[in-house]
Amino acid sequence: GVSIDGTREVLGTAVGDSESYEFWREFLTSLKARGLSGVHLVISDAHSGLKAAVMQQFAGSSWQRCRVHFMRNIRAAVA
Repeated sequence: GVSIDGTREVLGTAVGDSESYEFWREFLTSLKARGLSGVHLVISDAHSGLKAAVMQQFAGSSWQRCRVHFMRNIRAAVA
């Protein structure tokens, strides 16, 4: 995350056997249970499970595709 003063912070880590909606829903739920609130923007890769979990857990927040992931996908497609 990025705090109000611009400091970047690791919010959490987890190991899962897939990037399913269920995994991401549980991960985001755990962040909220530990006090995460006021989420305005989530930047991530375009994995459908992650996007769906973000929209469900942080209703009203915006989602943006990560530029690094986007560029990697473009390079892989044209290589």
